[in-house]
Amino acid sequence: MNSVNLVERFQLYSSWRFAVGQAVTRFRDWISEAGLIDTASASRINRVLERLSEDKLSIAFVAEFSRGKSELINSIFFADYGKRILPSSAGRTTMCPTELMYTEGESPALRLLPIETRAKTASVSEYKQYPEEWVSHPLDTSSGDAMLAAFKHVSQVKRVTVEEATQLALYDAKDPDQQSSVGADGLLEIPCWRHAVINFPHPLLAQGLVILDTPGLNAIGAEPELTLNLIPSAHAVLFVLAADTGVTKSDIQVWREHIGGGEATKRARMVVLNKIDGLWDELKTQVEIDAEIDKQAAQVASMLALDVKNVFPISAQKGLVAKVHNDARLLAKSRLPRLEAALSQELIPAKQDIVRDFVSAEMRDVVSSSQSLLASRMNNIKDQLRELEDLQGKNEDVMQHMLQRVRTEKETFEKSLLQFAATRSVLARSTNTLFQHLGMEAYRDEVKATHAAIDSAVFSAGVLDAMRRFFKDNRELFERTNTVVGEISTMMESMYKKFSGEFGLRLAAPAQFSMLRYMKEVDRVEESFNKRFGAMSMITEYKKGIASRFFGVVASRIQTAFEVANRDAEAWLKAVMNPLEAQIKERQQQLRRRLDSIKRIHDATDTLEDRVQELHDTEKSMTAEVIALDHLREELAAMLAQEMINSVDAEQGFDLTL
Repeated sequence: MNSVNLVERFQLYSSWRFAVGQAVTRFRDWISEAGLIDTASASRINRVLERLSEDKLSIAFVAEFSRGKSELINSIFFADYGKRILPSSAGRTTMCPTELMYTEGESPALRLLPIETRAKTASVSEYKQYPEEWVSHPLDTSSGDAMLAAFKHVSQVKRVTVEEATQLALYDAKDPDQQSSVGADGLLEIPCWRHAVINFPHPLLAQGLVILDTPGLNAIGAEPELTLNLIPSAHAVLFVLAADTGVTKSDIQVWREHIGGGEATKRARMVVLNKIDGLWDELKTQVEIDAEIDKQAAQVASMLALDVKNVFPISAQKGLVAKVHNDARLLAKSRLPRLEAALSQELIPAKQDIVRDFVSAEMRDVVSSSQSLLASRMNNIKDQLRELEDLQGKNEDVMQHMLQRVRTEKETFEKSLLQFAATRSVLARSTNTLFQHLGMEAYRDEVKATHAAIDSAVFSAGVLDAMRRFFKDNRELFERTNTVVGEISTMMESMYKKFSGEFGLRLAAPAQFSMLRYMKEVDRVEESFNKRFGAMSMITEYKKGIASRFFGVVASRIQTAFEVANRDAEAWLKAVMNPLEAQIKERQQQLRRRLDSIKRIHDATDTLEDRVQELHDTEKSMTAEVIALDHLREELAAMLAQEMINSVDAEQGFDLTL
């Protein structure tokens, strides 16, 4: 499969995502016009549409230097330019983490974050919010030579003193390998840039692909943003090895520390055994060459404890040459198409599943809420019809009795609202407690205190204690929040049962919520910290600098967890309250309409027959609404169920009802 087919598959996925967004929009517009939407449903739908419009698929390329990683990116994504776009030559060409993406509305440009920003504790994610901190170079996308020249900035290095490098946490005086890198003049070479972002309207990037090109082990370990954010969040990680070097000690260290463990079971992990053209021997038969390549792939799989089907022997350089010269035989020999097929046929459908699950989970409750409210209205119309049809041919006393009965029912319902008001008061107090636990101001104070404790630590134990206390305190905050969530859930379940049982409101079980996912996020970050620093036996300025920067990214990631928890908790509170409030409001309106209808007939301002006919007309109209709502639900379910199999859409059953 060549890159054109890869583009086509991305376009299919993008078209599916757009069609789902249109179906969601049509559903939203219809329930809004029908008066069936509440603030919680509107919030959920907006979140779905936002997710669909901003959806990205990220692929991280990770390797030690000189493994041909940049050449692999060139061969897969940029061969149509007829030359290399990313610098690719002997030695190190990618000196800083580089993200290739496309943001519509922004001019093509290469943005570079100066290495000096490492002197501060702010993470790369934080710096992305301040464009003025970056050096920007415009890209001429019509010229391959111009783009290559611009991209060479990523390779820039400079020489600094040992003191400067130590301050930036780029030099460890205890590391003999780094000691040997200091020249006779007392200077050593460091990257000019901390991070690069390339905004480039390539067809794949325009479809939402994000490519992350990472430097080797030292850079990965020195930049916590890679360890904690970019690599773990990638939907696929391609770990590039070289057939001419085999699996080296540093390769195994990169795999074990940053790729193969932790979240590997959740994300696609592919090992690329590059440079197999070094095994092409004119004195051997093709069968012998293939056997040797397959044997080396099996050895790699065994060393990395990986299924051999996830090891892809290729020649990126020959694959690029084959594409540039349109040489089908050489392309097949490079084995590059098998890797591209795996990326397109396995990665994209997996990403589609993620988006499908999110949309269906969010929309299921919205659909259920709309259906319940419409069913409640329909039941009320039928109840009114039965009441009025029972009055036909009855005397004044019967009508008076009916009038009194509806008045009593209305009074009873309104008395029950006093209990609901009391519950709202208790809920308000519980809500305040919940958001006190999730308070961002208190969290920022704790971050400052932990930073101070790390900076003032003389021994490694002080650094470790400060970090572990930070994790413990935040985990306990989420646990206390979860207790409050449980109390609110119990309270709302009781209220749902009361109004459903006593007044026949059509209420599904209240939405469930848990802080478990945020507690697990703390666990994951702490696991990364322990893997990186848990065995730290002594503190040095280098290690303290790394730990301080690592904590900066940790704090940013945990802060994101708190921010998401605040947003999700607020959305959940609306999701449990709004359906009940909407049904109560609907019930009040129904009782008023019933009472008004019977009074008008009793006072002879309307005839009984006219009112019965009016209700029959309303029932027909509402039946049409039920059918229309179900049609929109089925349309959305069918759109979600579409899958891309060999570029052909296939449908399977998918239910959006509860």
